[in-house]
Amino acid sequence: MPPARPALTERELRDYRAAFRASRLAMALVDRDGLVVAANDSLGALLGTDGAALREQAAADLVDLAADGRTWHAYREVLRGRRSRFRCTRRLKHPDGRKLWAEVTVAPVPDTGRVLLSVADISERRELQARLRHLQMHDPVTRLPNRALFFERLSAALECAAAESVEAATGAAGPTEPAGAPEPYGSPHTYRSYRSHSHGRTGRIGLCYLDLDGFKAVNDTLGHRVGDRLLAAVAGRLTECADSAGYTRSGGHLVARLGGDEFAVLVEDSTGTEQLADLARSVLAALERPFDLGGQRLSVSASIGVVERTALGTTATGLMQAADTTLYWAKADGKARWTLFDPERNAHRMTRQALSSTLRPAVERGEFALEYQPLVDLAGGAVRGVEALVRWNHPQFGVLPPNRFVAIAEEDGSIVELGRWVLRTACAQARQWQKDHPRERPLFVSVNVAVRQVWDSDLVADVAGILAETGLAPHLLQLELTESAVMGSAGRPLQALQALSDMGVRIAIDDFGTGYSNLAYLSRLPVSVLKLDGSFVRGFQDEEHANPADELIVEALVQLAHRLGLTVTAECVETAGQAARLRRIGCDTGQGWLYSRAVAPDRIAAMIEGTTPLRV
Repeated sequence: MPPARPALTERELRDYRAAFRASRLAMALVDRDGLVVAANDSLGALLGTDGAALREQAAADLVDLAADGRTWHAYREVLRGRRSRFRCTRRLKHPDGRKLWAEVTVAPVPDTGRVLLSVADISERRELQARLRHLQMHDPVTRLPNRALFFERLSAALECAAAESVEAATGAAGPTEPAGAPEPYGSPHTYRSYRSHSHGRTGRIGLCYLDLDGFKAVNDTLGHRVGDRLLAAVAGRLTECADSAGYTRSGGHLVARLGGDEFAVLVEDSTGTEQLADLARSVLAALERPFDLGGQRLSVSASIGVVERTALGTTATGLMQAADTTLYWAKADGKARWTLFDPERNAHRMTRQALSSTLRPAVERGEFALEYQPLVDLAGGAVRGVEALVRWNHPQFGVLPPNRFVAIAEEDGSIVELGRWVLRTACAQARQWQKDHPRERPLFVSVNVAVRQVWDSDLVADVAGILAETGLAPHLLQLELTESAVMGSAGRPLQALQALSDMGVRIAIDDFGTGYSNLAYLSRLPVSVLKLDGSFVRGFQDEEHANPADELIVEALVQLAHRLGLTVTAECVETAGQAARLRRIGCDTGQGWLYSRAVAPDRIAAMIEGTTPLRV
């Protein structure tokens, strides 16, 4: 055991009492029951009375230590000798009416059974901290809250919603911060208290995320000084919009500049999407009015992404991702508009992104397969050829048709590798059918080619190499390109098409009649086949109320094609009546569900042998 501490002498006690009375630090000696035994004049002056008048008063009442349970418990633990020290921050009212920040410290006095309570006025330090925080958390150009403060407020609001949900479910209130917490949104607990007294709660949250259209041009042409003045003026109008909607009075909004020309209006406890839509519309209307910047008159517009949802279960990251995605939609849809977040559209985007990230490896992993749809001679009913249609056996999304991934492959360039695989596989299969089922007129295979394959690869060399590798005759290969890709072709694309035609490969224009329809240019292209778009054929479905104009248009196209030496294939043939009318018009071949859906290679082999009828 440590040696006992010697008792203080009478002189030492007098010195301590003198120091206690003369100290500028406000102090009080408190007994184990929490009553003031002695208080110096500094504490009396702080509280607007004489130090002697504070004797026998409850110290906790003097400095508001019983305002919340956690502070009160810690204070009582020091009084009982179970805790060595306790410190908290309080906001007290000075006798002159002003509020002051005080740091309260409670610590036991050894060998006396009493505790010393000291109160330090830290108002100047807190004001300095507040000024520094304001500079740190606000944008110097617009004087709006910056990105850091925006995310702090957003995170606190979401955490608060989660805590309130737990309290509602359990019926128990969570702990609260001391009443002197530095900021109303400094913690979820104090923020929750702040919100409960400021306005009604709905448990929802909304966000308008906006970006100025063409702001870069203002900076580039007029300079950054004018650009900054424009940003400040925009900030003013955004604040006015929020004020007029009543958000400022309720304390449930935050207008912030997130960086560059991006702004956000956060609406806490929103009442629904209509409230956010009204806000977005008012913002667009406010920004439409020209800005007068020192004689420089400017007009500006904005694109706005709007998100509104239940706060519980929402994360700051998730909300911002949704807002950013929706802002992109508003830009893509034409700018100068607001767009509401659409979960289905977002799911499609997410699926598209997932497909894009896995498309290239999928070719290497062998996840693709080909199915074939017969091309039937309308006059005799025989199968003349097949169109190869690629399918993606995706491990997560199942079997995907071409319209789900071909456009993605064209965007990222993987269509070149995928197209090469499709071409090689289709030619090899056509050659295998020819070997297994010798016939006087072997089937040709038709393969779709994207225009990017013409530009980004040596298509002519690829085709020549694959034909040589598989042994398929050139005239048994047909390449299909869309009308928009072929019409107006010049330079390299036209040279490639001409080289392929000279090789003996047939060139077909797919979906003819939906694009440019430049009939004069058609005669100069090395094309062998026109494939009429299904929209023409679908006009024949209602045989009792057929539109004569549809038949006249198709008949004219067929006659024109025949005079140019081209054959015509009709897509989407689904009824016998359609087939009969197309046959009467003079169309050469048909393709559609009347004959067969796209099927596996072995089903085509059965059709060649005659063991499976065409209509399957």
